[in-house]
Amino acid sequence: MMSSKGEIRRRVMTPNPNTHTTDPLLQQRSETYRTRNCWQRLFVDHGKIKWYWAPVFLSFWVLLYFCISIPAYHRLPKPINIADEARYPDRFIAERAEQNLRKLTALGPRVVGSKANEEGAITYFQNYVSKLKAEANPIYDIESDIQLASGSYCHWNMVNMYQGIQNFVIKIAPKESNSTSYLLVNSHYDSVPHGKGAGDDGTMVAIMLETIRVLSKSDKPLRNPVVFLFNGAEENPLQASHAFITQHKWAKYIKALINLDSAGNGGREILFQSGPNHPWLMKHYRRAIMHPYASTVAEEMFQRQFIPSDTDFRIFRDHGRIVGLDMAHQYNGYVYHTRYDVAEIVPRGTFQNTGDNVLALVRELANAPELEDPSNDAEGHTVFFDVLGRYLVFYTQTEGVILNVFVSIVAISLCTYSFKQMANSTGTKFGSVLNRALTLLGVQVLAVISGVALCFLVAVFMDLVHMPMAWFTNSWLILGLYFCPLFFGFAIVPALYFHSQRKERFPLGFRVQILLHCHCLFLTFVILIASIAGIRSAFMLMIAVLFYASGLIINLCTKLHNKSLPWLIPHILCNIPPFLFYAYQAHAYFVSFIPMTGRFGSSVNPDLIMCGFTVGMGLLTGGFMIPVLNLFHKSKTIICSLLTFTVLFIILAATPIGFPYRPETNVQRFSVLHARRVFHDQTNAVRRVETGYFILPQDRRTYSVKNDLLNISLAQTLDKDCAEEMLCGLPLYNHRWHKARASSIWIPGPDPKFDHEPQLNLISKDQLSKTSIRYELELSGPDHMGIFIKPLKDRKIKAWSFHYTPLRLEWEPPYFIYFSYGKDSSPLKFTLEFENPTEDWSSPIFEIGIAGHWNHDESTHTPEFQKFLQSFPKYVDAIAWPAYYETRLF
Repeated sequence: MMSSKGEIRRRVMTPNPNTHTTDPLLQQRSETYRTRNCWQRLFVDHGKIKWYWAPVFLSFWVLLYFCISIPAYHRLPKPINIADEARYPDRFIAERAEQNLRKLTALGPRVVGSKANEEGAITYFQNYVSKLKAEANPIYDIESDIQLASGSYCHWNMVNMYQGIQNFVIKIAPKESNSTSYLLVNSHYDSVPHGKGAGDDGTMVAIMLETIRVLSKSDKPLRNPVVFLFNGAEENPLQASHAFITQHKWAKYIKALINLDSAGNGGREILFQSGPNHPWLMKHYRRAIMHPYASTVAEEMFQRQFIPSDTDFRIFRDHGRIVGLDMAHQYNGYVYHTRYDVAEIVPRGTFQNTGDNVLALVRELANAPELEDPSNDAEGHTVFFDVLGRYLVFYTQTEGVILNVFVSIVAISLCTYSFKQMANSTGTKFGSVLNRALTLLGVQVLAVISGVALCFLVAVFMDLVHMPMAWFTNSWLILGLYFCPLFFGFAIVPALYFHSQRKERFPLGFRVQILLHCHCLFLTFVILIASIAGIRSAFMLMIAVLFYASGLIINLCTKLHNKSLPWLIPHILCNIPPFLFYAYQAHAYFVSFIPMTGRFGSSVNPDLIMCGFTVGMGLLTGGFMIPVLNLFHKSKTIICSLLTFTVLFIILAATPIGFPYRPETNVQRFSVLHARRVFHDQTNAVRRVETGYFILPQDRRTYSVKNDLLNISLAQTLDKDCAEEMLCGLPLYNHRWHKARASSIWIPGPDPKFDHEPQLNLISKDQLSKTSIRYELELSGPDHMGIFIKPLKDRKIKAWSFHYTPLRLEWEPPYFIYFSYGKDSSPLKFTLEFENPTEDWSSPIFEIGIAGHWNHDESTHTPEFQKFLQSFPKYVDAIAWPAYYETRLF
């Protein structure tokens, strides 16, 4: 019996062409053996692909990524120069926009309250408008306005209060127009401290200026007026847009918006927010745009706060109920909000790309009939994405759900029909094939879990050995560090299962097809769940299933499905388009998010974030290709080589190749304040004074400067202060510092220099009743201050003169009021009314902290502070200024 079984096995593995048998499997293999041609002999051996074609197979996909997907992402149009203007009289001129940017950034950092922002930029805009009016086509009226505004609103977990901030507004309208439907185009000209803000947002300002020039000289009419808002306080954050939409005389006529911002320096602008609920905007975007780049995935990620940023779009949407489009540059985010964000590194093609799009879009929306009353066209959210930057696809969310369900049903039906065909071809029962499918579905789920677990295991390991962010500069390291272990886990589990079933007579080609079907069914399940949950990004999975189903249809129609290997040809060909699309999307996400990890804070392991992207994009790019490795000879060896690459890349990460930072181009970020902290007791006597350097790390590698920084041996954590003092007793600058304060470092040092300390004066104290008391106070100081208020014991704030939302929503104290001013430096007066149910007023009622920031005048830096900053390594960009903090009890 053993001899007989062995003989049968040899006949199955190597069919004899002269042997007659009634076994359909042996007949099929005998026929295959007799009809082998030269191509089969070149590629195939005993029913498997020869092992040395595996590197070719894997390299093919890598080459597609580098040769097609990456160039598609970075493609920029040829810029038009001033010398060519005569040939293109109605086109956007990139060189003029570039000149606008250089003139604006020559003013230096434009921080709210600085002379450059409050005087230099305004003068520049006034001069530009004067020239604009002199050269404009007489069919247009051009009007400008300087808005000076004060107000407040709640932003995340703080009250955002502003006084005397400025907007410069230009309106271009058809002569004698009586339209009350305006299109708004917005960008901001202010910058962060010590940064010239070329990318954020000077480039968009320059593009707007050139857009106005082209429109004003054009013979093409505009149906409705267009308002161009150059807002002077976005970095504060978002104050000027709030001032415009709640107070400006033209705000009530605004019906739609184009918001232009940046999280980088140049490149193509991505449309990442649309609407909400107005598909007509996408219809006009697709019709007008010359260089499309848009993503629903980016919109959903941004709105779910996966991106550590915000834009004026939210202010216009929430406070003005304005619909519109939000677009931003995100390339080269390494220099975003640093002193290296300069005009010289912005590619000229950026101006042409965005300028072409903005000019065409302004014309399209200003003439859109829907602008008259957008409320009539509020039809729900949209799904939108571009295909390799060539054309745009969009449809409504309802249409998307229908499409997702339809594709899923078709895929399930095709897989079921394929199982039946396999049963017929092999002479086995349909139920037996379904049992195999259920088993392989479990194998596939286990494979996905294994791949994900290995990927995240590497991420945790890299952090434990103090090598996070090794890919920050050399992003190609992600391929070996995370994609390889993901694909290894994804492939090794099925390989081991197939090896354990090597005596199985069911053809390997069919088993691999079943495995692929199971992956398809797994994706359809996720698609259906995501569609039910209202996640529009489910279209990403739908595309993979759609093209897989297309290949399966070809195989079923041509009968290639029933052959051991030829079915691979349609399968591979049909997966090339989705692979190119996913690789393009993956590159975009990594280009955008890798620099962002440099400002996620020290409490976040950025390698875990990269793993999340790797898992998502890896399952889409490799989900239908990696299982094919099981059809190669020496498949387990091939798969294990992926793990070898991971080990090699970990070694590379431990060399200088894996060091994250480079001077000027890929910098590490620290916020550094030269601070004085003064704490008073209930008798108003000073109980504690400290001076030194308050350091807030912006990324995971806080320790990278430990061997360079002056007096680092004196560094202290603030755990004790965070436990005993209100908000750690720190001069926190904004809500992000508020959130990350626990990771701060304090180094004792000399006293900073101030031109004047913040002054808090008690104007009056009135007992309103036995249980309530009101204080009126006055605060003066620098143009950026923070107010922190904490009721003591059982007292509560019943009313105050600040924005009422924190009290109405019963926010947890201490309360944080961010206050800044531009042209108006008059003292801030405010009232606080406290409720005390015990009627005992003998002990202090509340604690108040005042922070002052001098963040746009480096002349306030003492020699000691300058020496301390110079001790940071060259690859560090330390955004630094003096600060003062004082607490008092009332």
